[in-house]
Amino acid sequence: MDGSAQGHALHVGIAEAGKLAALKGDHAAALRHYRAAIRLCVGAKAPEVFFRHYTQCVMESLELTGQFAEVIEYCAMADAHYRAAGAANPLQRRDHGSILERLGLVRLKAGEPEAAREALEEAVALAGPKGLPLAGTVLGWLCRGMRVEPRRLTELQRKSGYFTVREGHVDPARARPLPDPAKEETVPFG
Repeated sequence: MDGSAQGHALHVGIAEAGKLAALKGDHAAALRHYRAAIRLCVGAKAPEVFFRHYTQCVMESLELTGQFAEVIEYCAMADAHYRAAGAANPLQRRDHGSILERLGLVRLKAGEPEAAREALEEAVALAGPKGLPLAGTVLGWLCRGMRVEPRRLTELQRKSGYFTVREGHVDPARARPLPDPAKEETVPFG
């Protein structure tokens, strides 16, 4: 296996270990793995698809642990990027729409229903109602004045396949865990 293939196997394996941790509910470990995988794939100049996938995994763990401000900040930056670049084709519009969908759903979980509604309206307009069915469903609820509890929203996200990291979509055989920082030996000074 050449160096680039080893580098590829390493970042993929570390990300898979992160996914296994996330499935067990250990999002702190998952985030450590995802962030290490991102650093490795960027350093290896891997195709952008890997960076984007690992970033999605980070966003999911942050969302599932209630770290909404970080997810909102990321989505705002990604939205600004798409606005500056322009979404010329259907794939770019759907991708931009999915960022706005995440923004809307997280704003709703954060207790910001009006901001959520605005983001979801724009997401559906960009991607079309069939492009983001979850966004369309939640937007319909908001337009009817329904209050959506975060727990109910998370259940709907799981049922609809919104989350990338889910049972059956992780390859344990490829997983390469990072050392546990709590178990690493410390070297005393002097």
